[in-house]
Amino acid sequence: MADSKYNVEAAEIVANEAMRLPIAEAVPIYEQLLSTFPTAAKYWKQYVEAHMAVNNDDATKQIFSRCLLNCLQIPLWRCYIRFIRKVNDKRGTEGQEETKKAYEFMLNYVGADIASGPVWMEYIAYLKSLPTLTAQDESQRMTAVRKAYQRAIVTPTHHVEQLWRDYENFENSISRALAKGLISEYQPKYNSAKAVYREMKKYIDEIDWNMLAVPPSGSSKEEMQWTAWKRFLAFEKGYPQRIDTASANKRIVFAYEQCLMYLYHYPDIWYAYATWHAKCGSVDSAIKVYQRSLKALPDSEMLRYAYAELEESRGAIQAAKKVYESLMGDGTNATALSLIQFIRFLRRTEGVEAACKYFLDARKSPNCTYHVYVAQAMMEFCLNKDAKVARNVFEAGLKNFMHEPEYILEYADFLSRLNDDINIRALFERALSSLPPEESLEVWKRFSQFEQIYGDLASMLKVEQRRKEALSRTGDDEASILESSLQDIVSRYSFKDLWPCSSTALDYLSRQEVLVRNMNKKVEKSTAGVETDGSMPGVSSNTNSAKFVRPDTSKLAIYNPKQTPGTLPYSGIQLNSNGQPPNVLGDVLKSLPPALAAFISNLPAVEGPSPDADFVISVCLQSNIPSVTGKPAAVSHSAQSGPVPSTSNRSDSSKFKTRDRLLGKRKDMDRQDDDDTSTVQSQPLPRDLFKIRQLHKSRVSSSHTGSVSYGSAISGELSGSTS
Repeated sequence: MADSKYNVEAAEIVANEAMRLPIAEAVPIYEQLLSTFPTAAKYWKQYVEAHMAVNNDDATKQIFSRCLLNCLQIPLWRCYIRFIRKVNDKRGTEGQEETKKAYEFMLNYVGADIASGPVWMEYIAYLKSLPTLTAQDESQRMTAVRKAYQRAIVTPTHHVEQLWRDYENFENSISRALAKGLISEYQPKYNSAKAVYREMKKYIDEIDWNMLAVPPSGSSKEEMQWTAWKRFLAFEKGYPQRIDTASANKRIVFAYEQCLMYLYHYPDIWYAYATWHAKCGSVDSAIKVYQRSLKALPDSEMLRYAYAELEESRGAIQAAKKVYESLMGDGTNATALSLIQFIRFLRRTEGVEAACKYFLDARKSPNCTYHVYVAQAMMEFCLNKDAKVARNVFEAGLKNFMHEPEYILEYADFLSRLNDDINIRALFERALSSLPPEESLEVWKRFSQFEQIYGDLASMLKVEQRRKEALSRTGDDEASILESSLQDIVSRYSFKDLWPCSSTALDYLSRQEVLVRNMNKKVEKSTAGVETDGSMPGVSSNTNSAKFVRPDTSKLAIYNPKQTPGTLPYSGIQLNSNGQPPNVLGDVLKSLPPALAAFISNLPAVEGPSPDADFVISVCLQSNIPSVTGKPAAVSHSAQSGPVPSTSNRSDSSKFKTRDRLLGKRKDMDRQDDDDTSTVQSQPLPRDLFKIRQLHKSRVSSSHTGSVSYGSAISGELSGSTS
């Protein structure tokens, strides 16, 4: 198959190609296809129909024996019935009995399917067509038809209403007196089945019945199908039809079997199915489900542990032991977890001595990790109450796992239980002398905590200084690590969730730590100023070796969402004598022109980087910005027809040209009188951005009737007087 073993698109192409080939050439293709998708009923049906087309009855029977019980789908089973009827049509009474048994066999497995209505109708029609020789045979045939109808009308199917009408006609055709009693008896059961069908259809419609069983990949379609099946299973488990327990359980089994056709590679479905059987008291059925699940998912350790647990819970120790042994294989492929769990299983079932004996063999495994030593040592300490043997196990593990910080910490925890402070200190010294600095962070941390409990102040400070010296060799900020800070006091004088300061102070210290790290970072000088060769900053003269311009992270400020509105974020500025940052905003406003300073003072305080643009524009339009001082330029009436020379500077001239072009485009708006202008300007300012801009345009157009004086360039307001 094309790209992957479970490539659905490639499987469809292969299946279509196999249909065009002779049966001899198609067989290996079908076998390979069905080995990948063993629950694909449509491929089994296609495979068996290819054999039926050439009248290969033996191969057809063999294929049906392989697929029928694992693929509970109506089209495949109807194909089976067609084959049975074809084989038995010419066998007389014996063939009729075989066909009848085949129908009963099919309805026993798929009769609860919501799409089984045509099967029930076909079976009833077959029963009616059977010849009878005597009155007794006729009575038996009518009884068989009646039983088939009564089973069909209490099954929620798409054709339940049609089956009910047919049943009424059948009973009335025999005896109206008898029909009245039977119909009244089965009317409530039929109503219940019809109501359940309507509710069930909501869940059935969400299921993709053409989906192939593939391992879960996390796609949205797979998750939707998983959810749909879980909802349908929960619906069936709720006993919606209120029938007897045996019939309800049979429907639940059928739902799980159908679900596994599509979620064949989902271990949680297998586990839920087996667990449901065990809770219902059918442990043997649960065992069979686990055995099937291990064939479907041979690499699933979870299912093997669940299977072994069930066997052990019912007292089948040898069966459980075989499951554990299958996990470990020949021993070379055993994982550390499987070794640990088998040791614990032996301890539970055969005693501590058997577990210890196996540990001696397990530590020789190439996959044995420090976890196995820790598990064995704790078993000796907690169950045998033998601290000496447990310590010997830990010491034996040190020969191979001295480089594992986690193992050192586990050993230290064990010695702490013994209150052996001398050996704990010796263990830390041995470990830190061999561990590289970058892997010793947690060990140093635990060593410091140990000295806080067992040591004096001098030993505490000494270990802390040694820790700093060791960790300073792992990074570039050596100076900041060696420097003492309040963080050291907090770490030494805190206990669990108790701290020697408030949460606000903790946040402050953490921010200061980040600032110090940024201050000590080396900034590339090539990004500031012009380089000596005259090239642009941050760009090399050699185009093949251009440098990237990076920001100076030491100048970055930490955003504090709790910052007081209207103040600037603190970014490393020195505090004044009152312990507060300087009034940076006031200093900035003093250096600005009065008009711009007045405008900035009216801006709202903004928390975060994204101000409300509509609100800022409304402030701009409502601000009373003083006009630019100077003589206003007079515009004659002929200015509407073209530009007028001006004696002002070039910038003023460009403004007049722009204004004249604007006036030329809006001749019709010049006819508005002063009343309209005042009315528009007196309206309250809307909050909508589009309306604000439209109002602004109307103000601009209404001011073009006389001499013009230019206002603030920021607000864009124009003032006009009628000449």
